[in-house]
Amino acid sequence: MKRIMLLAMATFSLAGSALAAAPGPQGDPAKGKQIVDTVCAACHGVDGNSAAAANPSLAGQSSQYLYNQLKAFKSGQRKNPTMLGMASTLSDDDMRNVSAYFSEQKPKEREAADKARMPLGAKIYRVGNAATHVPACMACHGPAGKGLPDEFPRLGSQHAAYVAKQLADFKAGTDRKNPIMYDIASRMTDEEMKAVAEYISGLR
Repeated sequence: MKRIMLLAMATFSLAGSALAAAPGPQGDPAKGKQIVDTVCAACHGVDGNSAAAANPSLAGQSSQYLYNQLKAFKSGQRKNPTMLGMASTLSDDDMRNVSAYFSEQKPKEREAADKARMPLGAKIYRVGNAATHVPACMACHGPAGKGLPDEFPRLGSQHAAYVAKQLADFKAGTDRKNPIMYDIASRMTDEEMKAVAEYISGLR
């Protein structure tokens, strides 16, 4: 547990230093909306609140984080054929504008669908699991799931199915290459991942 927390703290510190040196992208939300309406809305919603659980809601996500993810999709660092096709058509300014637009939208509040999993989900999110060295999720993502800082994404009100899928992908080492999340997810059971995903969906 101590080793994981020290690693997370080091990453948090480095991320904070990098962000201080390079402010978030200064995009134009109005121009971003034009792109969203024609390119992004079908999957992520016109206001960034996805109707389909397989697609993440982007409303209220930090512009820096969204910009970083679009760059990762475009470069192939994140493996997703659909997003590669979408991001490859966007210029750097387009990515900044889209990120600015989504960051200004209001996330839609959700309720956990499976209330029976909430107690376990709350425990994992708030305090982790000392027995298996899983740290508390809120150490990086904040008590209300708003993210700390831009390098750590907003999770609150996200689709439970999407969160569970991302945790499974981290554990499998597919799509997303993140040493810290791989280490954490590899120590979680399937039930813990589903439970914390349900808890996250109701955070606001």
